[in-house]
Amino acid sequence: MTGLGGQEGDGAVLSRRAAYWSGLRSAPSTAAFVLICSFLGFGALAHESGVALWPALFMSAFIWALPGQVVLASEIASGAAVWSAAAAVTLTAVRLMPLTVVLMPILRGERTGKAHQVLLAHFCAVTVWVESMRRLPKMPRAERVPYYWGFCTFLITTNLAATFVGHALAARLGVVLSSGLLFLTPIYFLLSMMAASPSRTDRLALAFGFAIGPVVYLYLPGFELILSGLIGGTAAYVLGRVLPVADRGDGR
Repeated sequence: MTGLGGQEGDGAVLSRRAAYWSGLRSAPSTAAFVLICSFLGFGALAHESGVALWPALFMSAFIWALPGQVVLASEIASGAAVWSAAAAVTLTAVRLMPLTVVLMPILRGERTGKAHQVLLAHFCAVTVWVESMRRLPKMPRAERVPYYWGFCTFLITTNLAATFVGHALAARLGVVLSSGLLFLTPIYFLLSMMAASPSRTDRLALAFGFAIGPVVYLYLPGFELILSGLIGGTAAYVLGRVLPVADRGDGR
């Protein structure tokens, strides 16, 4: 097995059905548990924002990214115009574009058509991306798409159920607890990224993001994720290219 999008993993290749069931069976994990708790919080938050059950379930299925869902629920609660809500949700989804660009070459097979790739990309949210980047490169390429579908089937099913339960139990959960549950996902993502950052460039990008994000939030709220990622990631990449040269020049 090689790097991103490299050669397939070694060993016998499972059938598509077996690979699908393998993904379904391996989905229950700490990541899935954290996501379920977060969707419980979203269901309660949607109820408190005046979003009925069926629209809340629709949002979980078709937006499938908690920040966008929370933003839309907040926009509905504030009585914002449709175009404003759509723009806000779109902006929250921009952060998923680089994740999708990185994942697709690893995930797709030789016969994966464009329409199929668009459907696969719909499920590329943070938790799916982290787990896919950890698991898929180790597999034969023929197993990756059906495994991904099995993994996503478990997540979408359990989190629709979590949205339903959270919405039904909103009065018992309360705003504080539901907000705390929502906060579990970004915390888990952050810890996962730190654990999966083997290179100096990755660690620099995280450090720059920590430093830049709060500053950008003070002056351009709503753009802190995009700008801190763009500025911090670019700076980390440049330094990652320069520092090895400097190290060699010092004889280290």
